[in-house]
Amino acid sequence: MRAVLLLRDKKTQANGSVVEMVVWKLPSPTPDRPHGLKYRFFCGREDQCLVLYDNETGKGDHRHFKGIEEPYRFTSVDRLIGDFLRDVESVSGG
Repeated sequence: MRAVLLLRDKKTQANGSVVEMVVWKLPSPTPDRPHGLKYRFFCGREDQCLVLYDNETGKGDHRHFKGIEEPYRFTSVDRLIGDFLRDVESVSGG
C-alpha cells in the first residue's frame, strides 16, 4: 500500500510569501509518525522560511517559528491547519 495524498494547497500572498500545506496518509503509523500522517506546512519568501510545521523522519512533529525549532503536539489535521495559519498571520501581518 502507498501513501495517499489528503491535502495539497499552495497560494502566493499579496506580500509575495508562498503558503503551502501538504498532508499524506501513510500506509501505517511509524515511531516518528504515530498518527499515520506525514505533513509539511510552509510559509516563506525568496530564501527565507518564516513558518514551517513538519514531521520529518528522526524529528517527529515540530515547528520552526521566528527562527526557533520546537516540538509540536499534533492532535488533528484541523488543529494543525489552525495553528499554522495563526502563525502565518502573525508573521505576515494579516
